[in-house]
Amino acid sequence: MAFWHRKKRPAAGAEPDLTRLPRHIGIIMDGNGRWAKKRGLPRTAGHAAGAETFRTIAYRCRDLGIPYLTVYAFSTENWKRPVEEVSAIMDLLRKYLLEALEKMEKDGFRIRFFGDLEALPPELRTLCLETEETGAAVAGAKYQINVCLNYGGRDEILRAARAWGRDVLAGRQGVEDLTDEVFSRYLDSRAVPDPDLIIRPSGELRLSNFLPWQSAYAEFYFTDVLWPDFSPAVLDAALVDFQRRQRRFGGV
Repeated sequence: MAFWHRKKRPAAGAEPDLTRLPRHIGIIMDGNGRWAKKRGLPRTAGHAAGAETFRTIAYRCRDLGIPYLTVYAFSTENWKRPVEEVSAIMDLLRKYLLEALEKMEKDGFRIRFFGDLEALPPELRTLCLETEETGAAVAGAKYQINVCLNYGGRDEILRAARAWGRDVLAGRQGVEDLTDEVFSRYLDSRAVPDPDLIIRPSGELRLSNFLPWQSAYAEFYFTDVLWPDFSPAVLDAALVDFQRRQRRFGGV
């Protein structure tokens, strides 16, 4: 993994080279609670502000021409949070998906979900599946948003391993035939290219179980900006920083 280190950052207002953009960006949307606490607001207000930031950044990625955006919306560990906070996050997701269903074709997006949707409230799970089906039918959609919902990277790998094991027992797969490519077809991200760039706001310097398999050769960009304050200008700075790097994928 190519980790960000403390070096001179791109100058404010620097614009990315539109001919060398990453194909796939992953974002760990972190810092909503701290943003709210700094303002004396409930954590739920931070999640509402973060949802608006997500909308802004999704459109910015589309306008730049970046085909894939994957965001960490709710992890398998987030169920440990207070019930009212979890409920508020689920309500925000429901609101966004209802809006997306109305505007998806006009906006040119399709949406997929990574994670175990079985644990979600039935109404939200049904809405997620409807959103995926509607998106798959959007003709000519060039942009895809992958929402990691009840997602954990280890959980994803375990679910994929179980699915592959069942196929081995059924005679559909052979043990000696297992390769990276074959196993990747069992992941939630099947048919989606691996992320080129992973961005984490809020000052934390870890993956937090986000796409561990897929990010093996991703570049990482960390910033102290809290997610609700993450702007298109911050995204542009991350892209400029990404474009300064040499990606060798294990070569020289």
